[in-house]
Amino acid sequence: MALVIEGEERIAAPIQKVWEALNDPDVLRESIPGCQSLEKKSDTELAATVVLKIGPIKATFQGEVTLSNLNPPHSYTIQGEGKGGIAGFAKGGADVTLSEDGADTTVLKYAAKADVGGKIAQLGSRLIDSTSRKLAGQFFSTFGEKVGGTDATA
Repeated sequence: MALVIEGEERIAAPIQKVWEALNDPDVLRESIPGCQSLEKKSDTELAATVVLKIGPIKATFQGEVTLSNLNPPHSYTIQGEGKGGIAGFAKGGADVTLSEDGADTTVLKYAAKADVGGKIAQLGSRLIDSTSRKLAGQFFSTFGEKVGGTDATA
């Protein structure tokens, strides 16, 4: 079951600072909802462990995160795939673009795609869709707060 999520976040920080944070495993780990660990394997590969609760199912996903289409400091594609054992799998990615809005504000836009299978997919598309949108929103708002301080707006 696939879905698409788009959004935008204004971050009170210069574009270079936002770009560096998007490539910082510590910032990403703190921003990803349920992220237990995120370790850098190379400049474009990370290993992740994420615990998610979707409806009645709580699962630990072990997976890989890959960064591609790097165009510093303006855009990249982040893709991840995780296996949650009996709960199923989740995979997805987001095209992220950054644009300057003055010297100290960056507009981050994202277009994310997600796909789930296994027991999770049986929960129904509305629950998965709403949970996915909530998680994407949490990630980007938390990321914006961490990078731009508390003045970031959704």
